[in-house]
Amino acid sequence: MHQLIKDTFTKHNINFEFSGQEFSILCPFKPEGSPTGSYKLLTFNIDDESGMGYCAYCHRVTNFDELCEALSIPAPIPPSEPKVPRGAKIPLNNDSFNESQPEPEQEPDPKEPEKQKEEPIIDVSNFKPMTPDQLIETLSLTIKHDEENKLITFLAALSAYTENSQLNVSFNAPSSTGKSYIPTEIAQLFPKEDVMEVGYCSPTAFFHDKGEYEKLRNVYIMDLSRKILIFLDQPHSDLLKKMRPVLSHDKKEIVLKVTDKNQRFGLKTKNVLLRGFPSVIFCTAGLKIDEQESTRFLLLSPETSSKKIQEAIQEKITKEADQKSYYAALEENPLRQHLKERIRAIRQAKVSDIDIENPSKIKEIFFEAHKNLKPRHQRDVGRIISLIKAFALLNSWFREKKGDTIIANNDDIDAAFKIWNAISEPQEHNLPPYIYQLYKNVILPAAAEKNKDNADEQHRLGLSRREITQTYLQTYKRVLPDWLLRQQIIPMLENAGLIHQEPDPEDKRKVLIYPTGSLDIPPIQNNSESQGGANAAEKQDTKTRIVG
Repeated sequence: MHQLIKDTFTKHNINFEFSGQEFSILCPFKPEGSPTGSYKLLTFNIDDESGMGYCAYCHRVTNFDELCEALSIPAPIPPSEPKVPRGAKIPLNNDSFNESQPEPEQEPDPKEPEKQKEEPIIDVSNFKPMTPDQLIETLSLTIKHDEENKLITFLAALSAYTENSQLNVSFNAPSSTGKSYIPTEIAQLFPKEDVMEVGYCSPTAFFHDKGEYEKLRNVYIMDLSRKILIFLDQPHSDLLKKMRPVLSHDKKEIVLKVTDKNQRFGLKTKNVLLRGFPSVIFCTAGLKIDEQESTRFLLLSPETSSKKIQEAIQEKITKEADQKSYYAALEENPLRQHLKERIRAIRQAKVSDIDIENPSKIKEIFFEAHKNLKPRHQRDVGRIISLIKAFALLNSWFREKKGDTIIANNDDIDAAFKIWNAISEPQEHNLPPYIYQLYKNVILPAAAEKNKDNADEQHRLGLSRREITQTYLQTYKRVLPDWLLRQQIIPMLENAGLIHQEPDPEDKRKVLIYPTGSLDIPPIQNNSESQGGANAAEKQDTKTRIVG
């Protein structure tokens, strides 16, 4: 039911949030006697297992079939058996639909001790060390290709269970490239109560979310410890600006002051205390990202090779042809079952800290690769260390222990540097891989072609935007919008120092684009755009993979 609800809302562009075991949307029912338009601010909650929903304000209770009817969208499943009559209203003194219903006999009494509700301890005696190859094999059941992307996304989610080594990931790429697919598929492996998926969130709405009010300090406490936040299809990165202290792990507890508005008291200040460090995965079609945000994230872009797209289409057809059989077979897969058990066992272990056995090896490898150091390298080495600790956490039962602390070994260091080397080049320039690959696959070849008969290196011929879009069309067989090139791609490449712009000597009204470095074309990696240029990328697939 969880997946059907999510797919239905996504398919019909219904903005939603997912937290705990409930979906939340704007209430589609107008309460009697409410001021005109005020109902648009109300929240309607839907249980992810039963599909039953309720609004704590207007007290409307429905099943998922009636909710779809109110939203004017087709219901994907037959109506579920209602626990109360359709359209019934719950008493005003009840807080939720669940409290107004008699408890099923098999469910424990809410007043019983909390320890009775704890999940059984996972038996780890049959666990074996897991290599990156084996992890990728399991993730490939639902995510085709994208080896580096899915491996990093999984490790980022797993790092939520560390004390202070959480990774943040940002997927930046044009629409329809699969930015949100990888995080949402990875999220299904983790306990639902640890994952918060947000379909859309304004820059301030996130801080108005649920929180426990502490009267003594007059703050709303949002505990984000060991949580995985996934922001899907965000139109811009403004939300990240307000989350900078959380993303950079400045302090375990950070007080934010936001403006709250209600009908009785107008504008007032609301104090929100954010506790703990979550793992944040941010997906946006906006390619432009501020440098302060880019240095707090690993920037990724989905692979779009023709081979991957073909396999993804085949998987989509198989799933949509018979969803029940597809998900049943998926959940019965022993590799997937083992990985989900392994994640729950890691969660139960509550590792307090992860130390590194051989820090001198990290220094040697890092300084060897970075002769000219930049301020951002301080954060880059922190990401590498987080990757090392995530690999160690994955195999925590097979690492040396000192009390509650596990020790990452040389295998973890080697695995982390392999994956870092596969993605480090665009990170060095603060660019999403999509833009960096466009520079290598379109701009450099176009400039080389235009200057092939020009022997004067000091006076190269520049490129017009039209020439770039034409080369893009020839390479990828799709149109690159001029506004996207002009407003986002060129400014980012210029800020990265890869190009510069100068007026056309023959027509001062025009601006020409010049690559700043050599026109030799570097090797093509396969996380770029695809066909026509995909075949060349696919031929080098085995050279650029970190595993396999």
